[in-house]
Amino acid sequence: MRQSEDFFGAKDLELLHIAKRLSEARRVEEVLNEAGIDYLVEVDTYFGGIIFQSARAGAFFYVHGETLPGAIAVLSQKGIKAAAPGLSG
Repeated sequence: MRQSEDFFGAKDLELLHIAKRLSEARRVEEVLNEAGIDYLVEVDTYFGGIIFQSARAGAFFYVHGETLPGAIAVLSQKGIKAAAPGLSG
């Protein structure tokens, strides 16, 4: 379920996914909600483009570190790729 930053307190959060489109962000929220996984989503900037790179806004999804493996599995089952390992917020 979507939570506020206060819900997680001092817990370390791990980056789960970066949604580049609104429809993608809605799909990730739907999948995480159906699975009952607590997550934080924030709008942030990422760099995209192959030839002409530019800063773009995306929805960054974070989960508690202990939840990360299960959240990755849930997204994978629905054909959604997790963020590359080692990226964090």
